[in-house]
Order: sequence, then C-alpha cells, then structure tokens
Amino acid sequence: MEADVIVDRRRMRRRLSFWRVVAFAAIAAAALFAITAFSGGEGLFEAHRPQIARVSVTGVILTDRKRVEMLKKIGKSDAVKAVILSLDTPGGTTTGGEELYKALRELAEKKPLVATVNTMAASAGYMAAISAERIFARQTSITGSIGVIFQFAEVTKLAETIGVDVEAIRSGKLKAQPSPFEPASEESRSLIKEIVADSYTWFVDLVAERRGVSADDIRAAEGRIFTGAQGLKAGLVDEIGGEDEAVAWLETEKGIEEDLPVRDWKPEPIIESLSFGDAALAFIADRFGISGQFARLRVAEKLISDKLLLDGLLSVWHAPAIAARDNLEGADR
Repeated sequence: MEADVIVDRRRMRRRLSFWRVVAFAAIAAAALFAITAFSGGEGLFEAHRPQIARVSVTGVILTDRKRVEMLKKIGKSDAVKAVILSLDTPGGTTTGGEELYKALRELAEKKPLVATVNTMAASAGYMAAISAERIFARQTSITGSIGVIFQFAEVTKLAETIGVDVEAIRSGKLKAQPSPFEPASEESRSLIKEIVADSYTWFVDLVAERRGVSADDIRAAEGRIFTGAQGLKAGLVDEIGGEDEAVAWLETEKGIEEDLPVRDWKPEPIIESLSFGDAALAFIADRFGISGQFARLRVAEKLISDKLLLDGLLSVWHAPAIAARDNLEGADR
C-alpha cells in the first residue's frame, strides 16, 4: 500500500509540473500576443531586421552616458546598415558637444552616417553635424554659430540695493573669478578670454578639418548663424533637403538597399527602480523593438518622476514667454 501511494504521488507531481509548464507557456503567449496587438505587429522583431537607424538630437546638448552607449550599440548591430543623425538643437555645452562628436565619429567608422538639419543645428549642434559624411539642411534651416561663449552675471548694485555684503577668503586672487558679487578684474577677464580662445581654436580647427573650409573664413564669420541656403554656399552644408534626400543619397552613393525602414533609436530607459516583473517586461519589449510603446502603456510613470519632467532651464526659458502672452491677452481684453 505504501508503495502504491508513493507511485501515485510521483505521478501527481509529474502531472502538476506538466500543467504548470503549460500554464506558464500560455501566459507568456498571451503577453506576447497583447504586445504584438498593441504595436500592430510593426514593432515585433523590428530591432533585428535590416534598417536605417535614426538618431535624434534635440534640445540643449549635455553630456549623456546613455546616448553614448546607444551609439556604441548601433555600431555593433548587424541590422543597422546606415545612420541618419536628425538634428534640432540650438547647441549646448562644449563638453557635451565634444562627447557627442567623438561618439558619432566612432560610429561613422562602422556605419555610413549622414546628418539632417531640421529647424536648427547651431554651435554644438553643428559640431555634431560635422561628424557625418554628408550634411543635409532645409532652405530655411538655421546652422553655423561656430563659436564659444562664457557668460556671467554681476549683481553688486542689486546687493547694495537690498543691503547684502558678501565677503570671500581665497587661496589665490583668481580663485572663483569672475564672481557675481564684485566687478570683474582685468586679470579675471583675461583668464576667461584665454579659455574661450582655446576652446574656439579647437572648434574652428575641427570644422576646417571636417568641412575643408578655411579657418580664416570661419573666423571671419565671427560666430554668425546661416540659413541652409547660405550654409550651402559657405561650405557648411552639402545639400538642400531632408530625410528623403538623405536616404536617396545613402542608396545611391553607399549602396544601401532600397526601401529599408528608418527606425528610431533612443537611449535605453533606466529600469533599476522598477519591480522585477515590470523590469522583465520592459526588457522583453525592448528586445522586440517596441520599448517606446510599452513604456507608454505600463512603466512610463515609474521611469520618470513628475518633478523631473520640468527641466530647470526650460522652465526659466518659457516663463517670460508665458508672462508676456498673459500680459498681451490682458491688454486685448
């Protein structure tokens, strides 16, 4: 009797194990079906199909480790046959532009890389553009602004008005100079000029090397901006056009297969703060090339805090415009 009971228990365990596997497979299949239905089937396995990668750089350019990692990933992808750098940026920090330029040049050694200038690619944005083998811009796009600027405020009169005295003990006379709490000395101004001149020379030489334009001509422009049409005449742009023209050039000049889809690539979201289940689903969605849609469906609110949705610079930048609009509306009323 005891032997029969043991045999029955073993059979029951095997049956339970079998049905557990079947249930898990059914749940996985249902999840995959739901993801596929949500994406319309277009995103499924998209990341592994032959494609042209689109890398968009918008807003102020800062250092971005995730973006650099993404560019390295694109360079290693066998599915990516070429890359379109889509630019819409007024520029950014010199270090941010330098980091992005270097990462793009490393990518260009592995994949054909072209740049398209949308509304604007100025200053550090143009620095990113020259990493490409060919630059396309619209007739009225804004580009150029090849230069470096260092700005600082001086609020001594304001401090006097509100009755604030600021004292400082320094290890050297140029430490923390210039300071907003005292007029800039000639020595501190000279120091900043040297820093600006050094960075400017590096930028000018970079443009001259990549574009084949005289460094003297670049300096003569004195940091001005150009339209796409003006940039074409000045040698800063290669062709008037947008993404369609860029794709056609890649097909004609680089032998890229016709009618390849152009797929957006974005830095991977930070998923360390997600639960294990959400992190696993986010990972699966990313592998199937539908991480963007999935993030909107389930984890967007967990990846981004509401406080982080408002960038400080953009908030300050928009505030005057909003106030001016409200004043105008009040005047109209």
